[in-house]
Amino acid sequence: MNIKNPFSSSDPLCETIQTHKQGRPVGVYSICTANLNVLQAAMRSHRKNENLLLIESTCNQVNQEGGYSGMTPAQFAVYLQVIAGDMNFPAERIVLGGDHLGPNPWKNEKASIAMEKAEKLVADFVTAGYAKIHLDTSMPCDDETTLSAETIAERSAQLCLQAEKTAHECGLLRMPVYVIGTEVPTPGGMTVDQLDERSITKVEFAEQTLQIYRQVFSRYKLDEAFQRIIAMVISPGVEFNDKEIFPYDHAKTEPLSKFIDAVPGMVYEAHSTDYQTPQALKQMVEDHFAILKVGPALTFAFRETVFQLASIENEIIFPEDNRSHIMDVLLTTMQQQPSHWKSYYSGTDEEIQLGLKFGFSDRARYYWGYPAVHTAYLKMMFNLSKKYIPLSLISQYFPQLFPLVKNHYLDPLPISLIFASIEQVLLQYQKACGLIG
Repeated sequence: MNIKNPFSSSDPLCETIQTHKQGRPVGVYSICTANLNVLQAAMRSHRKNENLLLIESTCNQVNQEGGYSGMTPAQFAVYLQVIAGDMNFPAERIVLGGDHLGPNPWKNEKASIAMEKAEKLVADFVTAGYAKIHLDTSMPCDDETTLSAETIAERSAQLCLQAEKTAHECGLLRMPVYVIGTEVPTPGGMTVDQLDERSITKVEFAEQTLQIYRQVFSRYKLDEAFQRIIAMVISPGVEFNDKEIFPYDHAKTEPLSKFIDAVPGMVYEAHSTDYQTPQALKQMVEDHFAILKVGPALTFAFRETVFQLASIENEIIFPEDNRSHIMDVLLTTMQQQPSHWKSYYSGTDEEIQLGLKFGFSDRARYYWGYPAVHTAYLKMMFNLSKKYIPLSLISQYFPQLFPLVKNHYLDPLPISLIFASIEQVLLQYQKACGLIG
């Protein structure tokens, strides 16, 4: 069967990697979120240029059972198509990526069952038009304690076989590209139990990992697919938790940079780059961490803006009963449904409450779709859209955007302020990747 895919193939991504390997300090950043306003802001930001937009979804966020977003891979692809249409953004400039694809959502089941579901997961992602596949089989399942590097590589090869088979069955003109790696940072930031586990991958480990994958893929007759591995995930020491941001250290990753520089067609993919400085992001790209993943920093910017708008709402909307009280609604919902944050925050009740609202882990991002929270958000947006926001309040709560509003480059509308705040984060990644000057 031939499936028409409205999204881009991996060609633009491969061209960027090739250009990087030729000595130019360029890269690509990957947006990992299903947040509507973040995706809209990203498309709006990229409308001004011809650069690709790489959007990824994790196995926990999107899978055949719905994930925490409630969407299958096919449904997420349609979701992006609709947003692209609304934003007048060409879908053919979007590259879809699947992140951490493997048995992780089912790691509490037996390995055989979890891997069977992981194969279905990968097949569904490829069928839905995902061109970049991160094979992540690094986690033990219910009937296991630890996994050898060989076992991890073999399971990745099994998933790669399924991806290749599905791509052929779909009649794809361009086969998927792959990302591998066994030292994979925890999706979404460090948990309470991991606060002392920050480390940098040793170059010997990276070299051994690549060698094992090459041998295993050859044994599985995946030599041609191995040539389409464009990146390896390692730990460069950049991390964050609810209170701290651990900065990139160029000197400590120099041996890793020299190693991957000599590997044809391959760069590093850096996870958890959220909250790094613009200088650090630029240095990471120069050090061959040419794929920068970002997610929580974008939804953190969204959350900050919503809270700032809520403060403005408290100043200009009367009587009080007409206000959305979105901060209270969000906090109450998170406390009533703690599954998305209980492993990430610790301390006294007051410290946990502070983390829920303001922590860098931004576990609040899982709650914007809850009915009560979504209703409060819509009410706040309606309240502020029908009421003129005084310039003095823009100065008070959005000082970084005040000059743009004052000089009529930005409308003082709530959605415009949300987009502009998110785009300020995106701008740092665009500059780091050499997409703009």
